[in-house]
Amino acid sequence: MTEDLLHTAGAGFESARRLHRLPEGHRARRPHGHSFLARVRARLPEGWGGFPGGEVDALAAWLAEAVAPLDYTELDEQIELPTDAGLARWLRARPGLPGVDSVGIRSTQHAGVDLDASGHAQLWRRYVFQSAHRLPRVPPGHKCGRMHGHGFEVVLHADQDLGTHPAGVDHEHLDALWAPLHARLHHACMNDIPGLENPTSEMLSSWIWERLAPRLPELSSVTVYETGSCGAHFDGQHYRIWKELTLDSAVRLSRAPEGDPRRRIHGHTYTLRLHLHAPLDEVLGWTVDFGDVKSLFAPIFERLDHQPLHELPELVDADTASLARWIRAQAAPLLPQLDRVDLFQSRDSGVILSWGPLGAALPV
Repeated sequence: MTEDLLHTAGAGFESARRLHRLPEGHRARRPHGHSFLARVRARLPEGWGGFPGGEVDALAAWLAEAVAPLDYTELDEQIELPTDAGLARWLRARPGLPGVDSVGIRSTQHAGVDLDASGHAQLWRRYVFQSAHRLPRVPPGHKCGRMHGHGFEVVLHADQDLGTHPAGVDHEHLDALWAPLHARLHHACMNDIPGLENPTSEMLSSWIWERLAPRLPELSSVTVYETGSCGAHFDGQHYRIWKELTLDSAVRLSRAPEGDPRRRIHGHTYTLRLHLHAPLDEVLGWTVDFGDVKSLFAPIFERLDHQPLHELPELVDADTASLARWIRAQAAPLLPQLDRVDLFQSRDSGVILSWGPLGAALPV
């Protein structure tokens, strides 16, 4: 299948705003402020970063410059309606960046908007609950067969452009719909909840979908974080899971210009996220065991972690895109369900390499 490579970057800014179009009495009509995070994903042409491998840093620099006029300002003075969606549309209109795929604005740790490739504003909201569960159908001796617990997180994505609720009230609408589910899940044993007798992350994501979709036709997807490093994503039809790892590795970019410090050996704490798509196992209730992903990938992980990545064989250069392609080539025979690799060399800055029929979903 044809691969799709997206470069991605993030940049923060501190700003004040008031959303004067909201109903009288709404608290967001009052002046207030946020520590915003802007994120952008783009299909960059070869050489856009100045040299092969320079794209990640160049995109991060473009984004930092683009949001600089918003930093420590009153957004109402620059943008007519500075909602998260309004900010994303303003950023998408900035010149100088080819191949823009999506633009996101996170206004708090738990809420934001992603403007997708079609221009639709995907409102998202994160919820947290504490629950216990056990997986009754796993093989004997599997640790998940024992009763244990997690601090679960759920992210709801809703297409704001399909909805009828006033801008800015949508988060409250999601909160109201989520509240009865939270009451059932929080401080509970999920195995005791009808429909969650086998409470895998995949089953939980579809259980939530089935209860919200009839009341929220704008619902686009449900993402469940079982832990901070693994989870499942359901869009009403397809399941995806991911497993996240960190790599503390050395690197040098041999194609950087003479005198560029990136030609020297340096290093990053990389974030690597492996995404897998497979049919749901009707007996086990999952697509792929998170533990199997980790163990099957372990030999490749050992070649990457605490290693000089520029010395890997069959690697033209150790830039982030080349590394993602190398990881795909090494992992595909071991994990045939793998259809996407995210590799970030710093916060929100890196590449997303996908090749499956589902493409690259919105950020998890």
